[in-house]
Amino acid sequence: MFTLTFKIENQRQDIKCQVEAGETVLRAAERLGIAIDAPCAGNGTCGKCRIRLISGALEMPQNPRLPYSDYEEMWRLACQSKVIGDAVVWVPATASAFKEDIATADLSTPEELERYDSSIEEIFRSGLSLTPFEEGCGVAVDIGTTTVTAALLDLKTGKVLSKASRGNGQIRYGADVINRIIQQMRPGGKERLQKAVREETIIPIMEVLLKDSGKKSSDIKRIVLAGNTTMEHLFIGADGDSIRLEPYVPEFLELTDIDSEKAGLPAAPGSPVIFAPNVGSYVGGDITAGVLDTLLWNSEQMTLFIDLGTNGELVLGNSDYMLTCACSAGPAFEGGDISCGMRATTGAIDSVHIDEETLEPEYSLISGDRPLGLCGSGLIDIISELFRTGAVNSKGKFVRESRRIRYDEYGGNYIVAFASESGTEKDIELTEGDLDNFIRAKAAIFSAIRTMLGTLAMSVDDIDRVIIAGGIGSGIDIENAISIGMLPMIPLEKYSYIGNSSLTGACAMLLSDEAVEKVFEIGRNMTYIELSTEPGYMDEFLAACFLPHTDQRLFEKN
Repeated sequence: MFTLTFKIENQRQDIKCQVEAGETVLRAAERLGIAIDAPCAGNGTCGKCRIRLISGALEMPQNPRLPYSDYEEMWRLACQSKVIGDAVVWVPATASAFKEDIATADLSTPEELERYDSSIEEIFRSGLSLTPFEEGCGVAVDIGTTTVTAALLDLKTGKVLSKASRGNGQIRYGADVINRIIQQMRPGGKERLQKAVREETIIPIMEVLLKDSGKKSSDIKRIVLAGNTTMEHLFIGADGDSIRLEPYVPEFLELTDIDSEKAGLPAAPGSPVIFAPNVGSYVGGDITAGVLDTLLWNSEQMTLFIDLGTNGELVLGNSDYMLTCACSAGPAFEGGDISCGMRATTGAIDSVHIDEETLEPEYSLISGDRPLGLCGSGLIDIISELFRTGAVNSKGKFVRESRRIRYDEYGGNYIVAFASESGTEKDIELTEGDLDNFIRAKAAIFSAIRTMLGTLAMSVDDIDRVIIAGGIGSGIDIENAISIGMLPMIPLEKYSYIGNSSLTGACAMLLSDEAVEKVFEIGRNMTYIELSTEPGYMDEFLAACFLPHTDQRLFEKN
């Protein structure tokens, strides 16, 4: 046994533990509840779990995600570093930024509150009735793969009393649902994943809601949870393996008769906990609740609803029918699989413009003084700009010369910010490998849209409106997303953004039993397409793996 000591930036007290020889630093950190972001779930492919060896002995094989110069400066990847003696490691504050510093649509701005109020008003103007509660509060929770957001409402008046958000504690077990399901199947995994989302995430959020509103847990009479199918399974402790394996049949689609005691949440005894229903393996309660918010179920207009976050879910339809699917876009929209990618936290570049002549960039940050990396909206912008300026070709390969473009044995790299400009003291660069990863992610979205339209013998001209929701939706430049072939070429005025539709729908369910019934009806009326088994989908996907597409006519302006 060896002693491993964690020195955590901005934390006075060191944390020590005993570890077996060969255990990785990341696994030891997980046991202690120390937050180290590891989007690839410890597979050594993302390079995000960087820690610094202060003293002692760690064994780590060479990894392309960690440059040799960084290795010489004692940086290591926690997931690849095995303890072979007593060691002391330093954990930077950025390793835990996912917990409380992710920008998300959580009703925290006047614009979001205005949008929320308008949506709630429209939902109940559709004919659904408010339930006449006499007293008490309710909590609505959107369990996102990356972030969890919640609101505390007065059940009698419908007023939002407080709101809060936090990074999903499960992130350290992987950025995507597949990695988390795999983690769940390991010894003790079910308990670890459940604790991460419940005790480490939702309960602390509820404590903040109560503190900010001056309420007590006994005042909470009703809770609504809306999450994707995997998140709901992991929360309740159900086996998630059936979600990722054929025939892709979840352990449950609808969950009823759950109260606060069974759910392990602080509330008045016997308070109902309502789960928004799932539709299939990868379309869950966040989408059924979100569809309630879109009102497409009450409209004759052909509507395309896209929820963009860690996962990409889509719904196409109107009051007559609804088709839905989820695409394997991967975590690229949250910065995963991108060498300079990061979540929408302090230091993230969220918009970019590149000069056509000099290829010099201008960018903005979500917050902070110096850039640390690119979040999803920034990635869409920079790829669109590189393509517009002719710096990259349709295959995502660099073809121009500039002081910002360097070539090595792996291809070209675009320097977004030089080391002297960045907050990392290293160049922030976009590689051809990054371009390839992001092109495949955007191709997954567009090919899913094309597949659904083809199933209904429709074209993009038949779409009356496109509604975008999700974590990165608010920051997306729609024109740029169209130019790289991520979204269809239709008039910009048909596009709109509705914020956190899952949370808004969950709030409506808090206030109305009829809204709950409507969401369950929506779930049962949706036709779910499993794209991995859908004939023709792979052909559509491969055709979309270019900028903007192999069929240029799809993106020609009329």
